[in-house]
Amino acid sequence: MSKEKFKVIDLFAGVGGLSYGFAHDEDFEIVAANEILTPMATAYSLNHPSVKIYNKDIKDFSQSDLSKDLGLNKGDIDIVVGGPPCQAYSTVGKRLIDDPRGKLFQEYYRILTELRPKLFVFENVKGLLSMCKGELIKTIISLFESIGYDVNIRLLNSADYGAPQIRERVILVGTLLGGKYNYPQPTHYNPETGVIPGLKPYVTLGEALGDLPPIENGGSATSYESSPYNEYQELMRQNAPEVLMDHNVSRNGEHLVRLMEALPDGGSPADVPKELRPTSGFANCYCRLWWNKPSTTITRNLGCVSSSRCVHPKQPRPLSTREGARLQGFPDDYQFFGTRSERNLQIGNAVPTFLSRAIKDSVKTYLKENNRDLTPDELNNHITTKRDKYIQQELF
Repeated sequence: MSKEKFKVIDLFAGVGGLSYGFAHDEDFEIVAANEILTPMATAYSLNHPSVKIYNKDIKDFSQSDLSKDLGLNKGDIDIVVGGPPCQAYSTVGKRLIDDPRGKLFQEYYRILTELRPKLFVFENVKGLLSMCKGELIKTIISLFESIGYDVNIRLLNSADYGAPQIRERVILVGTLLGGKYNYPQPTHYNPETGVIPGLKPYVTLGEALGDLPPIENGGSATSYESSPYNEYQELMRQNAPEVLMDHNVSRNGEHLVRLMEALPDGGSPADVPKELRPTSGFANCYCRLWWNKPSTTITRNLGCVSSSRCVHPKQPRPLSTREGARLQGFPDDYQFFGTRSERNLQIGNAVPTFLSRAIKDSVKTYLKENNRDLTPDELNNHITTKRDKYIQQELF
């Protein structure tokens, strides 16, 4: 008889970055996922053909869908993972408390009450910590605690776990089973701050992308520049198709090309002649990345020169779609769907797969040490205790 797997539901699934580690571990089974954007849902299904995909507004997704389609009842799901859209919280752009996207955590809460998983992983951007002067994150934690969960919170940097990108994410992990949940320990360190014995130095952009062929302004390529020559490239190409996918960029005007040609490694418009400098834009726009450092945080506009730093370190062009995928840790056989901008959105909004793997490992350790079926009385007592604490906080 085969060993029973931990059942996972993926909410706000995107293309599967946050759930990637769970999808690639035989101890877990992703049984269903929900994603409102059709191109993203299509891409998810291309990479997870055995998962039941729901392409609907989260407000319309509930326990009844799982019961009707999969025969799953309350308590059958072990883990819920998900990161509600972050635009309303982000430190980049507007952060409006009345933005409906900023209240999607309430839908996440509703689904937790319906499914009652043993553990949940809630991911979001760093800006969530300062939203409403820190009151929003306190509200979210209190809400999750009010239904019985012990909630842990930590800001994790993806580069600390092997991603070739500095990308910080708030990770909340809620548990019902008692016992202590421990966040994953870093596997990599920033060599600019000194050597840490037992850890590896950060993976650089050059190490992540060095085997990909050069492409010209508006160009594309479908074959590799060389054989993989490091561990990261070997991992990305482990099951790669013969044709290199998505290694293409949009065409930029002559003036922008001249600007990019003049940028030094890691340079900004301040480093080029005045006649080449753009007349508008933020300080981190029109900037070149570093070859021997991890990438800065990539966004949905990774192919747009006027967006956050995204110019290739050695070529006068922005990052290609495939290069963005590499920096997020998606292997070269991972498929995206739709127009170039839709594919870049799928990549830019994702959680790096290396962070997902690390979280999965820590969740697996916790469940193997604490997994059990709670009796109804245990569950009710746990919820009552937490709810009373929540009510007292609200009153006083």
